[in-house]
This record gives sequence, structure tokens and C-alpha cells, in this order.
Amino acid sequence: MRVLLSARRIRGRVRNRVRIPQVPGPGGARRSRAGRPRRRPGAPWLRRTALVAPACGPGLAAVLALVLCAAGVDRTVAAHPAPVVGRPAPAHTTARPAIVPRSRWIDDRTHKRQPPPRYDDKVVAVFVHHTDSPNTYDCADAPRIIRSLYAGQIGPRQWDDLGYNFVVDRCGTIYEGRAGGVDRPVTGAHAQGFNHRTAGIAALGTFTAGTSVPRAVTDAIAALAAWKLGLADIDPRSRVRLVSTSGQSRYAAGTSATLPVLAGHDDGFPTTCPGAALTAHLPALRQAAARLQGRT
Repeated sequence: MRVLLSARRIRGRVRNRVRIPQVPGPGGARRSRAGRPRRRPGAPWLRRTALVAPACGPGLAAVLALVLCAAGVDRTVAAHPAPVVGRPAPAHTTARPAIVPRSRWIDDRTHKRQPPPRYDDKVVAVFVHHTDSPNTYDCADAPRIIRSLYAGQIGPRQWDDLGYNFVVDRCGTIYEGRAGGVDRPVTGAHAQGFNHRTAGIAALGTFTAGTSVPRAVTDAIAALAAWKLGLADIDPRSRVRLVSTSGQSRYAAGTSATLPVLAGHDDGFPTTCPGAALTAHLPALRQAAARLQGRT
């Protein structure tokens, strides 16, 4: 009962103190006896409050919330925007190794006009290859050999670019292969059926059984794989599910295959690439790449 009486008294006081402006009639504003427009008593914020109070809620709730509603009308509350939370940095990364740009091996005579590069969302696996070319070359001659590989692939094979994303010579120098940016997930043409979300690293030479694989080559492949996979925080020692896009691979098109993250070309395609000698180094390469990423 006391609450009701108090509420009625409060409402009565508000009605007595707050006057809702009247809409002037055809004769214009109401005038006082002195002929001047009549000023209505009350603070301006109360007059504005009276107009919005019904919208805040009926009855006692409206009266009790009057001041809050008025404050909302009189000023805009500057809300602090929520901080933009970006994607966390990968936990296992390593420094990017030195990579020679493709401009060092391609020239105007060889370069072919080609379509824009294609990209995937990220690189989750690496395929290791060999180029099946002679091993007895001088490292200074590597750009010419890569240029010859490029010419053969865009010529007789009619590819749009060099298939490999990277090429490593026997001195451990890493060359950018396919165009599109070394730090981006460029879709390659190196592992039929599994070109999406993978990168191709080709060792310049032939590494069949009984062939010595230079330490510089394996060190460079490990460093490159560690960096490239680290961009997506992928453990080189793990396995990954990839979907085949070609029935000419070891898996029918549309089939999901579980392959090593750091794989040989022959893991996904019926071939002898990257050669038995280089294949034998893959387990050690996985461990070395993981260590470079700081994994234990």
C-alpha cells in the first residue's frame, strides 16, 4: 500500500513539474497577457524526458527509470569498441631461408605470357621431387638448367609455368620456381592429383639408388619445408588428409588419402621420383624440419 501511495505521489510530482509542450494551433504560439510567447517552467532536460518516458516502460518502472532515460536522450554513450582479435601467430615457426627470386633464372627469350597464379588457403604438405637431370653441373649453371626445365614444361608439356614451387641445387641454393610469391600458398603443378594445399620442392639432379645426396641439399630442403609448413603451424612429422583430384594418381579422384606431411612424389603418384636415395632421407628430413620449428 505504501509503495502504491509513494508511486502516486511521485507521479503527481512529475506531472506537476513536467509540462509537455502543446502543439500550437492555427493562430501560432500561445501568448501571455503581455503579448510575449509564454515560457514554460521546468528544466529543459525534464521537458525532453517527458516526451520519451512512455517509451521506457509504463507505470512505476517508467517513473523510476526517468532519469536513466533522460540521460540516454541527452547524451550519447561512447562505447569502447571491442578489440579486433586477429588470428594467433603460428606457434612453431622458423626463419625464412634465403631464396633466389625467379628473375635470376628466367629471361625475356624464355618467358612465356601466362595466366595469373592460383592460390589455396594454406600449405599443409610438401612433396619432394628430383628433376631427373644430370648431377655433374656447376652450381653457377643452375639458373640455366632451371630455365631449360621451364622451357620443357611450358613447351612440349604445355604447362602454364614451372611445376615446382621451389628448386634446390646441389650446393643448397634455393630458387623460387613457380610464380606467385614464395610466402603465399601458390597452387603448383608438381604432384598430379595433389597439387592443392601442397608445395613442391625439387632437388636439381637425379637421386636414384646408390647416388650420394649432398648434405647441402638435405639441409636446404629441411629448412625450406620447416619454414613453409610453419606458416600454417604444420608438424613435418605428422600425416595429413588430402583429396585426390585425378584418377591418374595413386588414388581415385575424390578419394581422401592420408599421406605424410613431408612426402615423396611417389607417395601420391606412381613414379620413381624423388629417387630411392633421396626417399631414404625423408625420415631424417622430417625430424630435422621439426627441430627447426622448435618441436621436441
